[in-house]
Amino acid sequence: MLTALRLSLSSFAFRRAAAASPRGAVRWHRLACTVAPTLVPSYRALVDLLRDQENRWAARAIAQEAAERFPENSDAWMLLGLGWQLVYRQQEALAAFEQALVLAERPDAALEAGTIYERFGQHADAAERFARAYAAGGGPEALRHNAEALFHAGDEAAAEQALTLWAKQIPEGLERLPGIRADLKAGRRAG
Repeated sequence: MLTALRLSLSSFAFRRAAAASPRGAVRWHRLACTVAPTLVPSYRALVDLLRDQENRWAARAIAQEAAERFPENSDAWMLLGLGWQLVYRQQEALAAFEQALVLAERPDAALEAGTIYERFGQHADAAERFARAYAAGGGPEALRHNAEALFHAGDEAAAEQALTLWAKQIPEGLERLPGIRADLKAGRRAG
């Protein structure tokens, strides 16, 4: 019964936040987060609101609180990864996205992790995460990222297979394929 009451209060606070001023919304979302027995939408809404107010460290702290309160929830770890990205801490963000992947096969977590690995120049790791993203339902865009990472990792045959598969899944993909190949090769020469 206490859990139901806490959920009701959290839902009430979330609804009140939607009608409040930005400052009032922060207070209502904080209340919702404090009383909620589960990860509630107010965590994400509060992080977004604080980010919009340029209070990035406070947003990251709320995301950290969510991950600490709900360590078995992959959504909480995704939120923490995004929170770390708000304050430009890529290594910490990567660790959070990897933890989300430990808990659930998530295309969004795999895409985020792959993007960070690419920034670090770890193209083989990036390609593996993009392949996981595709396998988890990340769609053709995950395949394209996979192909690019494979190409930069030096596995041109695998990159070609991924690009061909990508081209078959999107409208006019086969027509776009030569241009993408040229861009990849030009990028390698320039990079």
